[in-house]
Amino acid sequence: MARPIIVFDLDGTLVDTAPDLMDSLNHTLATSDLPAVDEPSFRRFVGNGGRVMIERAFAAQNRPLTAVEHDRLLHVFLEHYSANIPGRSRPFPGATDAIARFESEGYILAICTNKYEANSLALIDALGLSSHFAANCGQDTFPFRKPDPRHLTETILKAGGNPDRAVMVGDSRTDIDTAKAAGIPVVAVDFGYTDRHVSAFDPSVVVSHFDEITLDLAHNLIKSAN
Repeated sequence: MARPIIVFDLDGTLVDTAPDLMDSLNHTLATSDLPAVDEPSFRRFVGNGGRVMIERAFAAQNRPLTAVEHDRLLHVFLEHYSANIPGRSRPFPGATDAIARFESEGYILAICTNKYEANSLALIDALGLSSHFAANCGQDTFPFRKPDPRHLTETILKAGGNPDRAVMVGDSRTDIDTAKAAGIPVVAVDFGYTDRHVSAFDPSVVVSHFDEITLDLAHNLIKSAN
């Protein structure tokens, strides 16, 4: 029988990257003379990569954004963010214990994120976690990205796992919709980056701490999905 696999979203799920993403977004907005965003506002913008963050920040200020300017600002954002990895980003409380818990029981671990792959790899490496993950797939790893379910299923296959023995852990509607479309149970953490409580998106389970993501929970979710 194939080993079970647990797949994590990155920003807002596995690692609290908000301080650094917000710093890079505000650095980028300043080049267009837009005011900085505060943390409550920022959390409405994050979740689908730098390009979407910039688009949402401009929309919130009712500022037009041309394609050329959008591309320029994305370059500014990525340059600033990449130069400051890992910055203040740290795993959420209990995340490294959860990694050890599932790894010790033979689970394959993987990351499926809408962050660019190079940045995801660099961040996980800088945090000393790379050796734990069999795959780390970003928005540009495949020709599709979340909420396309193939982003998740191809990540699982790349890691050597089986979608029939998988669990997704995420913090947003995008993660939940992706997993549900793939027919994979999804654990939603409620401490991530979303403007609505994750329970509104009907995940399999909602948790408030990684300690609640137990081996029994994962086993039961996989069993109930098959």
